[in-house]
Amino acid sequence: MNASGSTSLSASILSSPLSSPNVTALLKIKIISWSQETGLPASVCVHVANRIFNLHKYPLFSKSGYFNRKLSESNEIKLPDNFPGGPEAFEMISLFIYGSSTLVDPFNVAALRCASEYLEMTEEYTSGNLCERFDIYLNQVVLQSWEDTLIVLQQCQNLVPWAEELLIVSRCIESLAFMACMEILDPERRRDQPVVTLEALSFQKWSDEMVQEVLSQDVWIKDLIALPFGYFKRVIASLRRQGMKEKYVTPIVLFYANSILCDENGRKEDIAMLLKGILDLLNMGEKGSKVIPVGFYFILLSKSLKLDLDKEYTLKLQNQISGVLHMAQVEDFLETESGTGGIEMEIIENIFSTYALFNMCGNNSPSPYNFVVAELWDSYLTRVASDMKMELKRFMELIEIVPVSCRQNHDHLYRALDIFLQMHPELSQDEKSTVCKYLNCQKLSQEVCVEAVQNELMPLRLIVQALFIQQLNTHKALKECSDSFRYTHNGDFSGSLTSSRYAHSKSQNLVESPCDLQDTRNKPLSFLIQKDLSSQKPELHKTEYESTSFRIQSLEQQLMTLKRTLQLQNTSKKGGQVSTKGELEGRTMNKRRTPIGQVTNCIGTVNFASQRKYASRLLKVFRRFSLFGRTKPKRKQSVTSIRPKSM
Repeated sequence: MNASGSTSLSASILSSPLSSPNVTALLKIKIISWSQETGLPASVCVHVANRIFNLHKYPLFSKSGYFNRKLSESNEIKLPDNFPGGPEAFEMISLFIYGSSTLVDPFNVAALRCASEYLEMTEEYTSGNLCERFDIYLNQVVLQSWEDTLIVLQQCQNLVPWAEELLIVSRCIESLAFMACMEILDPERRRDQPVVTLEALSFQKWSDEMVQEVLSQDVWIKDLIALPFGYFKRVIASLRRQGMKEKYVTPIVLFYANSILCDENGRKEDIAMLLKGILDLLNMGEKGSKVIPVGFYFILLSKSLKLDLDKEYTLKLQNQISGVLHMAQVEDFLETESGTGGIEMEIIENIFSTYALFNMCGNNSPSPYNFVVAELWDSYLTRVASDMKMELKRFMELIEIVPVSCRQNHDHLYRALDIFLQMHPELSQDEKSTVCKYLNCQKLSQEVCVEAVQNELMPLRLIVQALFIQQLNTHKALKECSDSFRYTHNGDFSGSLTSSRYAHSKSQNLVESPCDLQDTRNKPLSFLIQKDLSSQKPELHKTEYESTSFRIQSLEQQLMTLKRTLQLQNTSKKGGQVSTKGELEGRTMNKRRTPIGQVTNCIGTVNFASQRKYASRLLKVFRRFSLFGRTKPKRKQSVTSIRPKSM
């Protein structure tokens, strides 16, 4: 058909739903007019649902293949109950049969097209018949508009299987996918903001508020997630088939899943089926991990547990989460509604165990995210450690899920142990020592190490370890500050230094500039300690620490012996008590005092109370160092002025 013919056909189909006249009244007028013009009665009786239409034989016979066959048998015809569009659609088609313009719009075009197909109103019986007219309207009007296409697709739900067989649904889906791709490309630059992706949101906590904010910017996504799942699934497949990048497709799937999760009124069976379909749509493995926030995986996992989905789907989610565990936050984890012995904690444990198995154990190459995951697990332990029903053995099993070697920092582990000891005051010293054996004081921060020294809940061995580490750090910090002070006051910026501290400079005749020196003096104490540690030999530091561990074991044995002796004293006679007391006083007289920072064997004989006092002394020393490091030399001018001038 030529262009002029198409235009005339489109013009004869009125698309004004807001001003449509009464179709029933119009049809009655047409029937009366036909009877008056031809003198023939309305001899055909058509039953559609609960309505009866009295029509003339000739117009029906000439334009419909269905009536052409049926009227040769009888003048009374009953259309099936599932006739597309029902009596309303047949009434509008009857208007066309009598020569009136058909009142069509996006809300009824799908039903009219299916009804005309059922009645076989094709070009075989008359030129410009209804099947062709409605196809033209669909292609030239409806499928060019996003809103009209959505309306038609919604109407097709009640027109199965006709809408599918006539490809109305497929055409609408392909059109929506194409227009969505054009929205992403935005060739006309109509958008103020780019289309959302989840790459920027991957480290944020997933919430309904965040979803609503995104949907307010991209309304077209909101339209797609309002579709029935059957249509939505096909739209997603078409988007991928037409080349839309996964970073744009996957967010749409997530928002659709979120709308399902927020449906509190839906049937459990229906929601479970929809979640299974959503999991099939999501890209799992490496592709999915790049765009899907791990927090959303936990939401899906939580909902799957509540709906009691098949174990296959929950395992699929657990494996996916273990692959992106380094992107998670503690707030994302499942809430343990049934205590630490519930299914939620068991699943979290399985997720971390899976990660450790493939990234931290055996011959597997270590992942760069191991330290992050280890710290995340220790943070989770601080949450579950508050359970008073948690047994010692069970808590130790949880700590061992992540290898100690993968823990770069032990601050969170210390917090978890501290909480656990607070919730279990009945533990003996031996039990405390057993559970605290995983803690390495060398991996504690300065603040936490000081806190450990003053924490009475910690076992004695750990306190002595922390105290010794503080002692070593104090000694090294004192040496660093002393060297810096001497260099500041006596150094010659124009000459060379013979100090071994600058032996490895790039030039033997050049030293640090005054600006660099000033920066060093203004650095905190932790910076100076770290700088000094990095310049020393690690094997020497390790030897000192191993030697300390041996002395600590000796100290524990002495303390246990002393404890037994005191217990015996309570039941012995007064004379024996005096004798024991004299023996203890004799031990005290043999103690030697050592300067601060000097490491000698006396650390094995210092008692528990003196350790507390020593910790307070250390804190005062650190405060003095901090003030000392920030104080500028007062006599710098005078020293410079008395320096002899060069000849």
